Amino acid sequence: MIHNLGTGFAAFTDPTFVLLALVGVVLGTVVGVLPGIGPIGAMSVLLGMTTQLGPTGSLILFAGIYFGSTYGGSTTSILLNVPGEASSVVTALDGHEMTKRDRAGSALTVAAVSSFVAGTVAIIGLMLFAPWLSGVAVELGPPEYMALCIAGLLLLAALSSGSTAKAIAMICAGLAVGTVGIDPAAGDLRFTMGTTDLAEGFSFIALVMGVFGVTEALTTTGRRWRPEPVRAPKLKELLPTRQESREAAPAAVRGSVIGFLLGLVPGPSGVLSTFASYVTERKISRHPGRFGKGAVEGVAGPEAANNAAAGAAFIPLLALGIPFAPTMALVLAALLLNGIVPGPTFINDQPEMFWTVIAAMYIANLALLVLNLPLVGLFTRLLSIPPQVLMPMVIGLCIVGVYAENNSMFDVVVMLVTGLLGFALRRVGFSMAPFVLAVVLQPTLETSLRQTLAFSDGNPAYVLGRPVTMVILGLVLVAVALSVRRALKTPAPAGDD
Repeated sequence: MIHNLGTGFAAFTDPTFVLLALVGVVLGTVVGVLPGIGPIGAMSVLLGMTTQLGPTGSLILFAGIYFGSTYGGSTTSILLNVPGEASSVVTALDGHEMTKRDRAGSALTVAAVSSFVAGTVAIIGLMLFAPWLSGVAVELGPPEYMALCIAGLLLLAALSSGSTAKAIAMICAGLAVGTVGIDPAAGDLRFTMGTTDLAEGFSFIALVMGVFGVTEALTTTGRRWRPEPVRAPKLKELLPTRQESREAAPAAVRGSVIGFLLGLVPGPSGVLSTFASYVTERKISRHPGRFGKGAVEGVAGPEAANNAAAGAAFIPLLALGIPFAPTMALVLAALLLNGIVPGPTFINDQPEMFWTVIAAMYIANLALLVLNLPLVGLFTRLLSIPPQVLMPMVIGLCIVGVYAENNSMFDVVVMLVTGLLGFALRRVGFSMAPFVLAVVLQPTLETSLRQTLAFSDGNPAYVLGRPVTMVILGLVLVAVALSVRRALKTPAPAGDD
């Protein structure tokens, strides 16, 4: 393992990889600081460039964006009480209270160091568990992959905030869109409405840029964003006290473990892990009344959990070829566009790529710690850019990126239409994440379902006799049942009939 990791670092004698790692970290931090864009929006805009970057370069860039955005969201949470990312909501509870007490620098340092610790834990976990899981995955058959796809989709619907019914509706829409094009079994065209533009199905880049890039731009432009004036802490104010360090260190370790474990679960693991870490810290604290009033553990634990979940999310993608989160769906798309199919044999077939990406994660994690604290003043000044100026540039980049993929105006029209539909659906409470994940998983789900039906010859005992499949489906049923129970117990808002 040490030899392989050394080989991965040796690849960084190529300055292009170093530049991509640094650009990814800085860009990720910027989109994390700016409310409304997020890593999904940034990745969707850059997806069309991945064929020029190659599979390794694409993975390095996207990993840097993902790690950077998870940290960047904490800056506005702490300084302005405005979470740049949904996973930074919990950080604002105590982080902004520390800012009110003139401890903003300490809060930012605790968040950065906790993120670094968690990122390191997640990368070590990726090194240890991804090869092991790949070896196990080789033994899995079509029923297990069918169960994993179903688990990913239903757990995302059950664990997401908002209406489970609306999430399931978006999953069904994504599966339907994914069937357009050539039937993989018969080779016939299906649902193409007589146009050759749909012979290969809808362009994934057009769909993603539409529902994330264009939709995010339209949503953000409509907001009235007038940030409060903020004073960036000076370098000498960044050092936490000894007491704060003693309280933050164990919370960061516990948050790293919680985040890593929840990062392996399909769904919004970043958000879930931060809440789980915060609740854990409050329950085990000797002074739970301090939480919500500037407790440093309330910053260290959730920030560590957030970053650990981000690193752990790469394990099922690289070892199984199945993304459990929308961001990982975009990473999968970048690999597929370069002709690389992640899965059980990926690490053995592409060892140089795998270990280079591991090395890139170490470099990106260290760069986050080194760059972000000195540059916090610069990042906070970005908040003064009006969305009405920034978002039209995002839409322009989306149009250029989609057209450049296939030189097709049809794809541009698809992007704009899906962007408008996504904007309208979001206004009435629908999330686009289940839709995109369903589009990505549809080919794997359809192929594994067809193979399962062919092998079983219609006999249910074939599936019932496979313990791994039944365990996966059983866990899904438990999660869905708990989600339904939670929904039934939640009181209706005042004024509802």
